[in-house]
Amino acid sequence: MADYDENDQQMDCALDLMRRLPPQNVEENLITLLEVLPELTEDLLSAIDQPLKIRQDAQAGKEYLVCDYNRDGDSYRSPWSNEYDPPLADGNVPSDRLRKLEMAANEAFDTYKELYYEGGVSSVYLWDMDDSFAGVVLIKKVNDGTVRSKGSWDSIHVIEVVEKGRQARYKLTSTAMLYTVASGAKGDRQNEINLSGSLTRQDERDLPNEDANAHIVNMGRMVEDMEFKMRNALQEVYFGKTRDIVNGLRSASDLSESKNRERLQRDLFGQLKSRKD
Repeated sequence: MADYDENDQQMDCALDLMRRLPPQNVEENLITLLEVLPELTEDLLSAIDQPLKIRQDAQAGKEYLVCDYNRDGDSYRSPWSNEYDPPLADGNVPSDRLRKLEMAANEAFDTYKELYYEGGVSSVYLWDMDDSFAGVVLIKKVNDGTVRSKGSWDSIHVIEVVEKGRQARYKLTSTAMLYTVASGAKGDRQNEINLSGSLTRQDERDLPNEDANAHIVNMGRMVEDMEFKMRNALQEVYFGKTRDIVNGLRSASDLSESKNRERLQRDLFGQLKSRKD
């Protein structure tokens, strides 16, 4: 029991530490953490989300995202061709029914990321479960087109689906990782601004399930709503707070103008107070 409590406490501390570190350095920080806590390697790898990586499907001629959900050994399955790279003869693949749904979902979210992100890469992976199925929706957008600005958005949406006749219960766990770096003139690192963070949220809904296409509509609506909430939260927490700090440190108006405004406020307050008296 004591060993379990100690391992549990170490796991909580490790996860809390990783949440406070920049998302763009999560791979390096995770390697360092695994060197310190090798006994928690499996638990940490399954619990900590890492930035998504992009691969090219040579057969389909399209890019796709890789993560633990489409990995089997050292190979990764493409959602477009349903083939593993490097080739794997007995790799896990979805059933025929689920594969059709997976293909339709990839087409739908490919349109979604073009409309909302104006580019990037998306991938959807589904797998069979005893009572129904589960899946993950991955979206990545990288901006490194200019010297003075670069950033990345990674969103991971894990969905568990339990079918109940003409109803289905959807449990969604979403994680968004964001970082943006803006440097000074000619790449001046002294004036560099680095904003980064991650956010995890959950949602659960019971929705109608008239046919197979209803799953795509329901999952798409939940992902769309969740991303809207998470983008607003990240904007408020990181960008809004940073703006408040900058405005508190440096005023955009002239010092004499600020003093005149404060003197006018005092005069008005004094006149209002004298009227009340």
